[in-house]
Amino acid sequence: MISIKVYKKGKDLLIGACDETLIGKTFEEGKFHLEVKKEFYDGERVTKEVFKRILDSATIANLVGKATIKAAIEIGLVDPGCVIKIKGIPHAQMVRML
Repeated sequence: MISIKVYKKGKDLLIGACDETLIGKTFEEGKFHLEVKKEFYDGERVTKEVFKRILDSATIANLVGKATIKAAIEIGLVDPGCVIKIKGIPHAQMVRML
């Protein structure tokens, strides 16, 4: 399952999403530090299909984990070449310019 937390501010829809097994974990490699904070990412548990529908309406997204990133790539919102890995964990950010 994917954990997704939605934040709405005016016209913007920010999404924090991650593979649920990563919540609360920290990954460090070289100059990179990724903390999958419960306060930011721990929200509703959804299937990949539901996640894709919600993500498709986001203006900003912070995404962590193999299943989460794979779903974002499948719908064309994340370029595979723009995904970084920290200790083997994929991470990407997305901003939609309107």
